[in-house]
Order: sequence, then C-alpha cells, then structure tokens
Amino acid sequence: MPHIRLLPDLLISQIAAGEVVERPASVLKELVENSLDAGASRIDVQIEEGGVRLIRVADDGGGIGKDDLPLALARHATSKIGSLVDLERVASYGFRGEALASIASVARMSIASRQGGGAHAWKLDNASGQIAPAALGAGTVIEVADLYFNTPARRKFLKSEATEYGHCDEALRRMALARPDVTFTLSHNKSAKLRLAAADGARRANDILGDEFFAHVRAVDVAAGPLRLSGFAALPAYSKASRDAQYFFVNGRFVRDKLLVHAAREAYADILHGARHPAYCLFLELDPAGVDVNVHPAKTEVRFRDGRGIHQFVFHALQRALAQPIGAASAAVQSTAPATAAVDYPAYRQAGLAVTEAATRPYLDFVRTAFDTAAVPLPPTFYGNAGGVPPLGYAIAQLHGIYVLAQNEAGLVLVDMHAAHERILYEKLKNAIDAGPPASQPLLIPLLMSTSAIELATAAEHGATLERLGFEVGGAGPQQLAVRAAPALVAGGDIASLLRALLADLREQPASRVLEAHRNELLATMACHGAVRAHRSLTLPEMNALLRQMEATERADQCNHGRPTWVQLSMAELDRLFMRGK
Repeated sequence: MPHIRLLPDLLISQIAAGEVVERPASVLKELVENSLDAGASRIDVQIEEGGVRLIRVADDGGGIGKDDLPLALARHATSKIGSLVDLERVASYGFRGEALASIASVARMSIASRQGGGAHAWKLDNASGQIAPAALGAGTVIEVADLYFNTPARRKFLKSEATEYGHCDEALRRMALARPDVTFTLSHNKSAKLRLAAADGARRANDILGDEFFAHVRAVDVAAGPLRLSGFAALPAYSKASRDAQYFFVNGRFVRDKLLVHAAREAYADILHGARHPAYCLFLELDPAGVDVNVHPAKTEVRFRDGRGIHQFVFHALQRALAQPIGAASAAVQSTAPATAAVDYPAYRQAGLAVTEAATRPYLDFVRTAFDTAAVPLPPTFYGNAGGVPPLGYAIAQLHGIYVLAQNEAGLVLVDMHAAHERILYEKLKNAIDAGPPASQPLLIPLLMSTSAIELATAAEHGATLERLGFEVGGAGPQQLAVRAAPALVAGGDIASLLRALLADLREQPASRVLEAHRNELLATMACHGAVRAHRSLTLPEMNALLRQMEATERADQCNHGRPTWVQLSMAELDRLFMRGK
C-alpha cells in the first residue's frame, strides 16, 4: 500500500467540484444564490454558448470588501455561519463555503465588487491571484469563463448548447419563483431571453408558469403552528406526462424531496388517475431548526426532523385546497380578460328563468329524486338575486344531450353532465360510507339477472362487502342472482350493469380488507354506473339542479377519472372567436 499523503488544495477543490459543479446551470445557481444572500434587488445574468463559454452574474447587493476577496475563493470560508448553532438554523441559501472555490478550480473566474461607501471597486482574478482597482457602480460582478477548460474529460459529458442553456434558464426560473421581490434578467449569446420585474408571488408565478397553468390552479395557504404551506396547485385538467411542472420550496430553497413529492401525490390520488403527474408551485415554511439542509453540497436535498408530521401537514393542507367546492374556491373561475358587463337579470326573467316559488318546487323535487336523495339544503345563492349570480351561473340550454350550457358573470360555462353527476354521486357515496352503511332502497320486484359461475361465487364470497355498499343480493338459481335492494343514491341507474362491474372489481382484489383497501375504486364504479347518462334530455330546472350541486360538492372540477367537468369561456374569448372589435 502507498503511504498516506495529503492531497493538493487544487485537487481537493476539483474533487468537490464533481458534486457542486455538475453543469453550467449548477454554476449559475450558486452565483445567483450568493447574490440573493447579499441582499440584491436586481440580478442580471449573461450566458454564452449555453454557459460553457461564459456565465456573468451582476447584482446590486452589499458587495465584498477588498480584504475579503481572496477568502471568497478559499475552501470552507463563508460569512453566513460561524458555529454549529448557526449550521443547525441555516436561513441563507449558501453556507458551506465550497461553491466559489470549486468553480474556480475548473474554470477561469474573476470577481469585481464594490461595497457601499467604497471609493471604487476591486477585482480579483483567480488565475493570477492579483487584486486591482476596477470600475463598478455598486454590488458584485462574477464572470466564469471556459468551464472545464482544465478537465476536458468532464467537459465531454456536457450536452448540446441548447440543452445546457435550457437547464440554466430553468435554474434561474426556480430561484425567481422563490424571490418575486427581486428583478431578474437573462440573456443568451447577447440576445435578451427573460425579464422578470419585481412583483408579488401570484404575478411572478403567472409570469414564469404561464397563463394556462394559472387558469387551472387553486390557491393554497394553510398554517398550523410553525408550519405554513402556500402557493398554487393545478387541477387535473393541467396534469402533465412528466414531473417537470412540479416546484416545491422549503424556506425559499428549491428541493427535490421524496417525502414531499409523495405527500403531494397522495393529495391528488382521488382526482388524478393513470400515469399523469400533477403540477404545482408550493412553498413550505417552517422553523429552520426543523429541517437539515446540510445533506448534499448541491443543497437540493433536505431532511426533516419530524418527517411524518411534515408529510401529514402537506397532505391534508393540499388535499383540503383541492377539495374546495366550486362555490367556495377562490380560484374557481380565473380569467385575465377585462371585466365584462354584469349579467342582465331582467333578461333572465323574461326568458322564463326567474327563480320563483313555482320554479323552485320542481327543482327541489328533481334534486330529491335524481341528485340529492338526502335533500341536503341547497346553497342560498340559488334563491333570488340577493346572493348574486352563482359561480356556474344559470342554465340556458342542453347540447346534444351531453353538455349543459350556462351563463355566468364571466361569460359561457360548458358542463359535461355525466362527468359532473358522476363526481357528485362519488362524493355522496364516500360520505355515506364514512357515516355508516349507505341508505338502501328495497326493490318492489326483485331484479333477476343471469350470471356466470364465477360471478355467483364472487357474490357469495363478498356478500358482507356488498351489504356495506347498500346491496342485498342472493342466489336465485344455478345461474341467477336476485337483487332485492340497491343503494338509494344509484337505484335509478342500470343496477345489473353496476353489480356486474362491482363483482369484476371484487374478483380482482384480495379477499381480505377489500372494502377498506379499495373503497374508492368500488365507489367510483358505482358512481359511474349511477350517474345520469349522455343523451338524456334535461329540463332547465334539472340543469340548474346539477349546477347547484356541483357548486356544493368537493372536487367537482373533475370527474372520478381526472377529466374536467366544466370549462369557462370568457366574453373576451368569445369576442375573439367572432373577431369582435377588430
């Protein structure tokens, strides 16, 4: 064995650079975080050749003094912590004192900085180690050129210029999301690419994530003791095929944490199905002592001291925000279009849509028989005009027996009546199961249905589960089942088809704990078969009944399969379709 020896400082820094400087975007992230820690209110970034040729970051922060410039490139030299107590309560982006030293070991770097009140700026070049006067108004300018010029093997692992620029752009956008109070600019090969003026969080999220994302979001702002979760969570209509629209920040730091991702995924479990991924921009705030950020030099991983508590808080806070009924959701109808004129209430009355005692009676009868067997009180916004126009407005027509057309204050609302009713029934079934066995409606004449031997065996094996779902089923012959009662909420549907689907689901699941483990899947099947079918003609009171129930139902923005149940077309969008005002 060779003798143990100390490694040269340059080699030590180059080893550290393998973790810190993965690609140009890693360099940009470290430099911008230093600018933010310095109190910058404006950060300008210039990139050439995807960041390989040049990364230049200029800020108007507090600056670095002449005597501190050499230490800025020294390993484990930092102004952000000074003791173990500081390390356990890190509130800054940087704290390890490795970034600049690692970058300087694999690139040509210069730092020019001027502190407030200084006569002029000072510039340090890492190649010569010389410090000389420089011209700079205020703040700091760091230039990193020829990345990996002295480690060509690492340079070969870099991707194309466009790909590396894309990573740099994404890194800057992440930091801009966390700091909407700071102005950011980005140019690539001397061409302006991005300008983000200082704004509030909602405006910054809209600028970065786009109008389409913001048109499908629910605002999140939940606090519990020292914990707070805020931001925006997109409804399933904006789901993605990949996780590239997921932004999670812990105390302002973008992180990739399996615990947080799992909590968010669980919160979407009842409204997002298949291989789709949710989109969100969420900010978790907690006491710095409750999270360990000193896990990896790249600082994108964290460890929570109470991981279970954090998971439950994020899960419940996000689930509650996504479950808000349309009538209570703060972001139910979002539009960047100019405000439109108020709804003409006299026109409603002239069209026969006035909400009078006579019009209310058939409406309530329909709700009791078709949508609301328990006769839950309706939202007060329906009665009269005192409460204003409901979020989904009032029905005006039905299209091909599939879609309900309604008018609200923003414009036109289109509703998929089967999908909407499916969600309403699903939520009612879940509530009924939680409260005990759902109401069962005896059939005047038992329904006899022919079955296969496997269906008979499944019905016998899972008789207790079927009873808890509201069915009373028994054998009526070698190949027949007799259905003597069905859940009241779906008794008007195709009971035979519903029971066959349930038996198929039960057959595919483990015999033990079927209802507990797969309750929602079974209830979703029941709701799908019990919902009002397409091509059924509805009256105006019936259509309005559906709209009011949607407004009072949790998660009514999407059906049980994650598809949207309604869309909004603003007056401005309708005007563009017909080129009005051109």
